[in-house]
Amino acid sequence: MIESDFILNKYSVENISNGSVTWKTPSNIALVKYWGKQEPQIPENTSISFTLDACFTLTTLEFTKKEVRQPEFISGSYHEMLKRVKYDKTNFNFEVFFEGKKKDDFKPKIATFFKRIEHYVPFLKEFDFVIKSRNSFPHSSGIASSASGMSALALCIMSLERLLSGVEMTDEYFNKKASFLARLGSGSACRSIEGELVVWGSHTEISESSNLYGIKFPYKVHKNFKNYHDTILLVDEGEKQVSSTVGHQLMHNHPFAQQRFNQANNNISKISKVLQNGNLKEFIAIVESEALSLHAMMMTSNPYFILMKPNTLKIINKIWEFRRETNSNICFTLDAGANVHVLFPENEKEVVNNFIVSELIQFCQENHYICDRIGVGAKKFKIEN
Repeated sequence: MIESDFILNKYSVENISNGSVTWKTPSNIALVKYWGKQEPQIPENTSISFTLDACFTLTTLEFTKKEVRQPEFISGSYHEMLKRVKYDKTNFNFEVFFEGKKKDDFKPKIATFFKRIEHYVPFLKEFDFVIKSRNSFPHSSGIASSASGMSALALCIMSLERLLSGVEMTDEYFNKKASFLARLGSGSACRSIEGELVVWGSHTEISESSNLYGIKFPYKVHKNFKNYHDTILLVDEGEKQVSSTVGHQLMHNHPFAQQRFNQANNNISKISKVLQNGNLKEFIAIVESEALSLHAMMMTSNPYFILMKPNTLKIINKIWEFRRETNSNICFTLDAGANVHVLFPENEKEVVNNFIVSELIQFCQENHYICDRIGVGAKKFKIEN
């Protein structure tokens, strides 16, 4: 599909006065990383991610149709009177609550998101919105909270579009447009609509892949990756040292940017074969290399950042040592932060979980960690009007 396919040309708000919709949307963890983009939110390289399950955002979008105010007698010129009684469709009106507290500092990012998507969902200025969200995991700590948050909001908006459009909308179109919209809020958010494996970015070896939205990995996945586990070790639950937006911008003049983009696209070719043939050792090599390459880009940018903490490195070395001693298929990956995602297959869950508890959680902040696994994607809770 192309960009013009997502423009809503006809809709009606006549029979809608108010309502609400709620979506539960997972985070995701990239196996081959997206790092570097062009406007508007176009990735410099293809990425692929596991959709998670326990790490999610629950978002409710409450909507109330704006009413046209009746003209009143107002002193002054005729043009001034018209200006003052005119129905205001020039602004986005919304309030944001995060985990029960009003969060005005979230509003600029959402306002930017609304501006980017208004062309495709032109009804946004016809409603007053209240956005209520909560996470099942610490916000801004290296777990992709913007991915789950923006995808949840995009899905809520798409539920409203489905209500207003008055035409039959397939689930395929609904999911693709939701992914398309989510991308304009946060690039990785386009990978949080569906599961279990999602590809974002056009690639010659991935059928129907697109820069505009994420797609489910289109080939049969080997049984070795069924119910794959991801235990997230919370080394640092505080705010990230540098935002993902800033990190992506640092790739524009990065001395190793083009080599990195080539590496990632080559790794997509490799991991596509691995996901189909079940070669876990090759999977480990690709995934860990990708994680370290992401952090290498930050350490060699200008300005430069070290996002790992000492305990991040201790965990990585413990994992390597355990793998050498046991021939386990445990491995790690990292997002743009200090926390460690420990990946392992279903048939090793008992042994690896024992190792995590006995050897790794000591390096976590207050021994905090999250047991997660591959999930199937977002879930709608309700829509009321």
